[in-house]
Amino acid sequence: MSSNQRKKTKLGRFKFTSVLFSTTLSLFILGLFGVIVIQAKTLTKIIRENIEIQVFLNKNLEEKDITRISNTLKNKPYIIQKEDGSGFKYISQEEAAKEFLENTGEDFTKFLDDNPLRDSFTLAIAEEYQTSELIADIVEELRLIEGIFEVTYMADLVDSINQNLTKVALVLGGFVLILIFTVIMLINNTIKLALFSQRFLIRSMQLVGATRGFIRMPFISRAFLFGIASGVLASAFLYGIIEYTKANIDGFALLQDYTLLYALFGGLVVIGAVLSVLSTLQAVNKYLNMSLDELY
Repeated sequence: MSSNQRKKTKLGRFKFTSVLFSTTLSLFILGLFGVIVIQAKTLTKIIRENIEIQVFLNKNLEEKDITRISNTLKNKPYIIQKEDGSGFKYISQEEAAKEFLENTGEDFTKFLDDNPLRDSFTLAIAEEYQTSELIADIVEELRLIEGIFEVTYMADLVDSINQNLTKVALVLGGFVLILIFTVIMLINNTIKLALFSQRFLIRSMQLVGATRGFIRMPFISRAFLFGIASGVLASAFLYGIIEYTKANIDGFALLQDYTLLYALFGGLVVIGAVLSVLSTLQAVNKYLNMSLDELY
């Protein structure tokens, strides 16, 4: 028997290319859907944080009262303090009149002696408070602050967004479950087919007195390495696609949450290793428990 033939029949050795390719492809598809889910979550956060509450103040307030109200609002845990200042913004009645003129082209100062607009604050609410019930509670809380005349927000828009996002989450959750089941079956069947050629060698090792643990170990070790390699490759392909897309599509960078993405990549490596080991263990145990007639 040549050295090449002996290499092919070595315990624990099975087709490297086919198993690595199939496992990497399965993990890549799972990871791609995971990226879509992460970006959908980020987009949801952006949409929700752009829903604003308008706080209108009483007229003729002194500067110290406006400062007091401003400090009170800033200390609320549900108010977002964005870097560009858009999460918390004070608009004086003069600035409001200027914006009204720019938006409508109508100058009401020509036929009104007094500016009917009020000083106001525009507030962005954190995502975890973006339910209809919590926002309604926030509005009622703000209305009780001394010096505030009125608090308004687009209640219908909030309800519509929450209802639609719930539907989307259910659909995505269903797809994730189906995809996970499909990936498990693909990896499991691929490894079973790869180990099919080793069934007689497994039986030969049994006949010469090798223990089950001794027979399993080379297969499990190799499957573990294959799983890790597949997870790393799938993660690398996904990262390359994300970076390429980010460089060529404006605004795509806003949808990236690298903390979640790195967690996803780590998850793919773990999933690849675990599924490969479990599928290999199942297949090896199957052949260990088969009779000689069943092997044929």
